[in-house]
Amino acid sequence: QVQLVESGGGLVQPGGSLRLSCAASGSGFSLYVMGWYRQAPGKQRELVASIIPSRNTIYADSVKGRFTISRNNIKNTVDLQMNSLKPEDTAVYYCNAYTQRLGVRDDYWGQGTQVTVSS
Repeated sequence: QVQLVESGGGLVQPGGSLRLSCAASGSGFSLYVMGWYRQAPGKQRELVASIIPSRNTIYADSVKGRFTISRNNIKNTVDLQMNSLKPEDTAVYYCNAYTQRLGVRDDYWGQGTQVTVSS
């Protein structure tokens, strides 16, 4: 099992930057697909970015070119660097880890961290 703890959220003005970090404890971190999701009020949770063990990445179209996901398999961390933030990026951001074996996906979630983009 993996326990996930996010940090780095806060209030930032439009055009600003924030860096979210997720620290994982437990075994097998390097084998997990790691990702950041977000959920805005009244909306469904959506994938923001993910990074697989080989470090290939996927981004939502809305954040391409602005956000960068990275992982450190020594420190067991995954970060999300967010630049050129927009008010529509306001949401609770969740760290996710999952493995999938024999068609069964095991998901683990952090508690979430609030990101507010406002002037």
